[in-house]
Amino acid sequence: MKDLVATSIKYQQGSLYVLDQHQLPHQEQWLPCDSTDTMISLIKKLQIRGAPLIGIGASLLLAHLAEQGLNPDELKIQAERLRAARPTAVNLMNCIDRMLATLDNQGTAGLSSCAEQLFDEDVELCQRMAALGAELIADGANILTHCNTGSLATAGVGTAIGVIGAAQQQGKQPHVWVDETRPLLQGGRLTTWEMARLNVSHTLICDNMAATLMAQGKVDVVLVGADRIAANGDFANKVGTYSLAVIARHHKVPFYVVAPYTTVDSNCPNGEAIPIEQRSATEVQGVSGSFGEINWAPENTPVYNPAFDVTPADLVTGWILDTGVYDPEKIGAGALKTL
Repeated sequence: MKDLVATSIKYQQGSLYVLDQHQLPHQEQWLPCDSTDTMISLIKKLQIRGAPLIGIGASLLLAHLAEQGLNPDELKIQAERLRAARPTAVNLMNCIDRMLATLDNQGTAGLSSCAEQLFDEDVELCQRMAALGAELIADGANILTHCNTGSLATAGVGTAIGVIGAAQQQGKQPHVWVDETRPLLQGGRLTTWEMARLNVSHTLICDNMAATLMAQGKVDVVLVGADRIAANGDFANKVGTYSLAVIARHHKVPFYVVAPYTTVDSNCPNGEAIPIEQRSATEVQGVSGSFGEINWAPENTPVYNPAFDVTPADLVTGWILDTGVYDPEKIGAGALKTL
């Protein structure tokens, strides 16, 4: 397999490495990944994260295992184990399906080229979304975003952050309100890191400040990513996204979801059919990271900690995909069912 290098994943000289997103923004530590157990652990701990990127990471690992001599039957077993690592993120399933189809049609020899194609395709999809989305961003726009949707979550420039980066390159000088994004602070740790790298003006806020900002007229548009988009336009994203959509509707602020076609699940009829992962109680009882661990709740405090929530399609202004920008009328007419 050829060398492939992105912001948070790389395959060089026959070895796969993942940037440990737990250590950001203070340390940039690359972790070797040469087994399914390691990749699953990285995914579950969100050391590698972002729906597009985990699909790419799993594909690169399968190709690597094939090059190490793993036989087709064993590769299929490992593929199914990887598929189950993140039930909500459909990109992972789509990538695994393409790798397995290649394995059936071409044998192990075809997996490297398939993984390379998936990587290169994701880079291209990000560029298309960025270009289409940037057309919707006005000069000096105040953009609110949630979680992390940049090059840390994809092989390319990102989804929602890719749009922001493109607008910045066009000289529009946007300002970004960055939700800290509980419980793992992907906004506070990761999006701020990416904004600084892109030289984009930004301000970090607590998740519960968005309504106040909108009431004050300080938000012009909301841009978020997605982990799965159902055929009717409902979509799952990091928990807290639904709240933003409701607040944005009340204040008449445009609300866009940005994602590649690989995030669309045309077989999923609506948001009720999207599986939502539950995560560890410790993520809400305290916080951990490169700074250590802090617990603020009594040890046995009951916790409800869904990783994602579902935003209904009727709260979305538009869906910015690599294939185009879709308004509610197009979605209602079944535009996503044929992707």
